Amino acid sequence: MEAIAIWLAETSASDVIQKTLWVIPVTQTIHILSIAMVFCSVVMIEFRILGVTTSQTIEETANRFVPWIFGGVVVLALTGSVLIVGEPKRSLPSYEFQMKMLYLAVAIGFTIAFVRSVRQHASVWATASGTTATANGRTLVNVLAVIALLVWGMVVVYGRWIAYTVPH
Repeated sequence: MEAIAIWLAETSASDVIQKTLWVIPVTQTIHILSIAMVFCSVVMIEFRILGVTTSQTIEETANRFVPWIFGGVVVLALTGSVLIVGEPKRSLPSYEFQMKMLYLAVAIGFTIAFVRSVRQHASVWATASGTTATANGRTLVNVLAVIALLVWGMVVVYGRWIAYTVPH
């Protein structure tokens, strides 16, 4: 990763981003607002699965918030790419950055699996929060919801941690 970071830091794109004073602060602001949007959407879905909120079905909640997650992830990829190109030596070799990417991959995998499950088994999800669900099935769903929250939370934690680490 260090070799890629060194090469990327020497590109004209990196030079332009570094020398244009407003690019990194504006990009970071958009990036942080996007992660807030994504995380809030995840929280709403997981809270619905956990039964904290009950005004909509799980399918309705997923249909409402999943587009915000995937739209936000696209914005995060775009802004994150600008930040990486602008400061490659800070991010690419960083343990925190690498952990963020690992957790992000797992979080996106969880979200895709959830969406597929809701689409393929809407009737099961409709009863998953009701009294007809088995205790074991409900427990597993709750555990997965908490794990998903924790994984997305680690994306946020490691993402913020990058800003407080010293570049190599």
